[in-house]
Amino acid sequence: MSMKEAAVACVAVVMTMFVTGCQSSYRETITQDELVRRTQELVDAVARGDRRPFEKYFAADSMIFDEKGRSMDKDALVADQSPLPPGYSGSIKVMNPQSRIVGDTAILSYDMAEKETIFGQENSARYHETDTWLCRNGEWQIVAEQVLRYYEDPAPSKPDVKKYPDYAGIYELAPGNAMTVSAKGADLFSQRDGKDKELLVPEAPDLFFRKGVEGRRLFHRDDKGRVDAMIDRRNNEDIVWKKVGAVL
Repeated sequence: MSMKEAAVACVAVVMTMFVTGCQSSYRETITQDELVRRTQELVDAVARGDRRPFEKYFAADSMIFDEKGRSMDKDALVADQSPLPPGYSGSIKVMNPQSRIVGDTAILSYDMAEKETIFGQENSARYHETDTWLCRNGEWQIVAEQVLRYYEDPAPSKPDVKKYPDYAGIYELAPGNAMTVSAKGADLFSQRDGKDKELLVPEAPDLFFRKGVEGRRLFHRDDKGRVDAMIDRRNNEDIVWKKVGAVL
């Protein structure tokens, strides 16, 4: 065989491998509908504690980060699956899916609406999850998963307007950095210098929250029962605003 013939033969082999690879890749392409179907199969297994879909669809080297802040591998995730206790029932629905599928990688991002019944009492929660699927050896499996829980406001309580005069006043974080708390009818407001007023919604005695904002505003009382500070509490971390004066 001449060098030219050898070169032509080599090109032919490479082209054959390329075409075969493309055809194989084409056969292995996954769709968003199939990703959603598999995902629904996974979440349907949660209430039953069925570990089989997790064994099937998660890669051995997968990384999982859940809404509780836990970092798990596949073994830990599978071991975490157990049936709901007696008196409990529930379901999860996959909603609003979006995907990006490129070659052997597929990313599916979606919401999950969870409903749970606990001895006749109804609970619900919303989550957002993003899964990365990878095709290896003709098999699509999840290699990374991130779960977040949507923030929901706590249930408000009945306003105790008789205590509002205790809360009203000027609170200082540092010199030149103040917040004013004032009342109008059944509503209580806080307002930082140069900012708009924010409604403080009662949750419990001396405890308030702002709609759509994670965290709490807690009014602190001294040994004589007088409000001497307002605590801005987020993620168990406190920022203390000291009460320095009355509202003018």
